[in-house]
Amino acid sequence: MNVSRRRAAAAVLALPAVLALPGAHAALPVGASAPDFTAEAALAGKTFTFSLAESLKKGPVVLYFYPRAFTSGCTVEAHAFAEATPVFEALGATVIGMSNDDIATLQKFSVEACRNRFAVAADAGARVMKAYDATMWVKRDMADRVSYAISPQGKVLAVYSSLNPDGHVGAMLKAVENWKRTQPARP
Repeated sequence: MNVSRRRAAAAVLALPAVLALPGAHAALPVGASAPDFTAEAALAGKTFTFSLAESLKKGPVVLYFYPRAFTSGCTVEAHAFAEATPVFEALGATVIGMSNDDIATLQKFSVEACRNRFAVAADAGARVMKAYDATMWVKRDMADRVSYAISPQGKVLAVYSSLNPDGHVGAMLKAVENWKRTQPARP
């Protein structure tokens, strides 16, 4: 058997092993109950305690997980959420990002990348990430790039999972707009 045929045969034999590896992220499904949490967070460089339950009393919450502050993809995503935050707010939604960065890093990130428009929370120990099934399968203490829209009733309205930072804001905006259309008009 020649070298190229041996390589091809080896590739075919290895295919089942590759297919057995975890592929697309298995985030919480639409309709699932969103795990409640509180976390130390930063907005415009100031720290506070973020409470999902308290935020849901005001309207839906867009919770997005990202791997690490100040990396290129995470900064792009933060800028996109910052630009869209006024639209989310007009729809009654709160935006919060989450990673396992320390709070000092997130204080700076909340100013520089988030442009003082939305909060970012620290998830030391990856407790919240694990509850939302939003950890990287190769590094379980680091967030994968997963976004959730959560209804005021605490149910997952939409999930978007992609390491590419593009698409998260649009998917979450569409979910919140769809939710808003189903709500009765207020007098």
